[in-house]
Parts: sequence; C-alpha cells; structure tokens
Amino acid sequence: MTTGAQSPNSTGMFLWLVLFFSVFIWSAVNPKDTLTWSLEVSPAIIGLIALAFTRKNFPLTTLCYSLILLHCWVLMVGGHYTYAEVPLFDTLKDLLSQSRNNYDKVGHFMQGFVPAIICREILIRKKIINGKYLTHFFTVCFCLALSAFYELIEWWVALLSNEGAEAFLGTQGYIWDTQSDMAWALLGALCALLILSPYHNKQINRIKQNQ
Repeated sequence: MTTGAQSPNSTGMFLWLVLFFSVFIWSAVNPKDTLTWSLEVSPAIIGLIALAFTRKNFPLTTLCYSLILLHCWVLMVGGHYTYAEVPLFDTLKDLLSQSRNNYDKVGHFMQGFVPAIICREILIRKKIINGKYLTHFFTVCFCLALSAFYELIEWWVALLSNEGAEAFLGTQGYIWDTQSDMAWALLGALCALLILSPYHNKQINRIKQNQ
C-alpha cells in the first residue's frame, strides 16, 4: 500500500490486488473441504466486487483498504484449513492447554474490527450522523447487527447443507459459540474505534482536502 495518508493511488491498488490474489490462489489449492472453502471465501470475493464498483466514485482511505485486505486474508486462511483446523492455532491450543482451536475467534474479532472502520468512514464522509458519540454508537450497533446476521447465515447453511455444516459453523462442541462469536465482534468494533479513530480521522481529512 502507499505510505500517504489519503486513498491509495493506482500503484497501491495494483499491489493490493497482487496481495489479495496471491493468498486467494494459495487458499484455493487443495483446501480441506471445497464446500467450506467456497462458503468462507465468498465474503472476500463479494467485498472485492464492491470495492471495484465503488473505487472511482467513493475511494476509501488507505487504512480502510488495508484492513479489508487483512480481513480477506483471515477468511482465506480459515477457508483453506477450516476454522477449526488452522495449524498455528492447533499448536497454540496445545501450548496453552486450550480445549479448542480458537482461530474462529480471530475471524469474529475481525468481523467487528474491520466493518467498524468501514461504517465509520461512510458515516463521517457522507455526513449521515453528526457527533462523535452518536457515530460510535451507530457503528457498534451496525457491527453487532452484522455479526448477528452472519450467525443467521451460518444457521441457514447448517439447515440446508448437513455435509458441510460442522466445518462451516466451527462450533467444536462449544454450546455458547454463537454468543461468544458476537462478543468477539463487539470487542473488535470497540477496539477499532478506541485505537484507530484518531489516525482514521487524519486520513479522512486528507481525502476531504483533496476533493
């Protein structure tokens, strides 16, 4: 990505695409379960299409694009191995004496962390809501709603496809998995707002100055 504080230039976006498709191709080669891979990676593809359509009329900040790429990588890694069998987190499970592979919690943390910055940027730049605290409140509500909707999607997939349901859900026998997933998304949203808001504001202001 570019080092400037505004939206990436053409070179930066080309690098973004190279990094995206490099991991995407790796993820697609001999995944653990093809159905699970397609389900897990589809949000990244949808996101790529959305970014392509909005790039010209509403380019995002470098921070936003970078976080989206990172989130896509998380999805692709989870899709390749399945969220319950990512090797690094199997190792951590053994080292920390955990009862399960917790890579899915990274995914759900990112499900709050990244959408929070996307939502915040749209709210501020489109002037949909005035006031920092109302913006933060709406952003957190949006991330929780998104997390809840994703849990509904997982439920629908489980009903429609018993074959790939267990790998896609990744509950690993944990009865509070749905509630835990939403809590991690909430934590991600709060962390993004608390840690990144000042830096994000600077990038948004740079874009405003150049418009």
